[in-house]
Amino acid sequence: MSATQCTASGYALKVPQLPRPRRFTRSAPERDGGMVPAEVDAPRVEVTEAAGLRWINVECPRTVERAWLEEHFDFDPLDYEDVFSRNQRPKIDEYPEYLFIVLHFPRFDKTVGRLNAVELDLFLGPDFLVTLPNDHIEPLEYLFERVRTAEAQREALFAKGSGYLLYKLVDDCVDASFPMLRKMGNKLERLEDAIFEGESEKIVRDLSDAKQEIINFRKIVRPQRTALRDLERTRRHVPEDLDIYFDDINDASERIWDMLENFKEVIEGLESTNESVLSHRVNDVLRVLTAFSVIVLPLTLIASAAGMNVLFPGEGTEAGFWVIVGVMATVLVGMVTYFRRRGWL
Repeated sequence: MSATQCTASGYALKVPQLPRPRRFTRSAPERDGGMVPAEVDAPRVEVTEAAGLRWINVECPRTVERAWLEEHFDFDPLDYEDVFSRNQRPKIDEYPEYLFIVLHFPRFDKTVGRLNAVELDLFLGPDFLVTLPNDHIEPLEYLFERVRTAEAQREALFAKGSGYLLYKLVDDCVDASFPMLRKMGNKLERLEDAIFEGESEKIVRDLSDAKQEIINFRKIVRPQRTALRDLERTRRHVPEDLDIYFDDINDASERIWDMLENFKEVIEGLESTNESVLSHRVNDVLRVLTAFSVIVLPLTLIASAAGMNVLFPGEGTEAGFWVIVGVMATVLVGMVTYFRRRGWL
């Protein structure tokens, strides 16, 4: 084989030139454009095709699906390793016969209540698109089901080529982030209202959860921006007239990043404001306690002096008792009045 120059995430690699992928063959009958497994352990492979273009979708690929792909396609073994690896960054590898693309998209996992990254691996050729998500991606599932069941729409979409199908898929997955961001923005607004409604102590955990969501979202979007720019620049199996479409994806990705930057500043500001409110409330409590202690101090002093075992005028008389009580009441009223005028109470 002759060596070919391959560009992957900005690094130049030497890879062997691969033969053209073999034609797809079915080991089980098709119905409505989808694969019907011949047995329980058969590969879970879905396929739909039209206008000479085939879309193969394998969700959560297992060892049996890898064996099926290796039987029907001559993809590089390193790409298969990347598909089954859990630590891949978004990237694009260019080969003479196909593109290998790794992308990440956010997905809110309701079972654990947190935002996670879903990896989508794609193989793009002149007449095929293979998608291998490692978990459910609703935009992908919706688009696949739509083209599988609607023949006219499938014909119209597939007639534009594999590059346009790739654009449509990636665009839908990127746009799915905006509803998540809107919910995140609404949550930040509710937290801001709660702070000034006296619920600062109750929302400390909510602020922490919101901050963690923003951090996880940023970790997903940051490395993908470079991969999407590389996808716009590639010319292999992506016609030049699609530049404007992939540029639109880049614009959407940058808007998502700008919103996350704004949310990051907002959550940091809310945390600071909440800490200030809590600190101000503690200071109020300390101020009242300090004022109470200062008021009680002279009264305690008078009572202690009156209780000493020494002779003083009026000792042992009822009049002496009421004089001491009157002095203490006068001191109490005077100090409370003074503290109120100074704004300490």
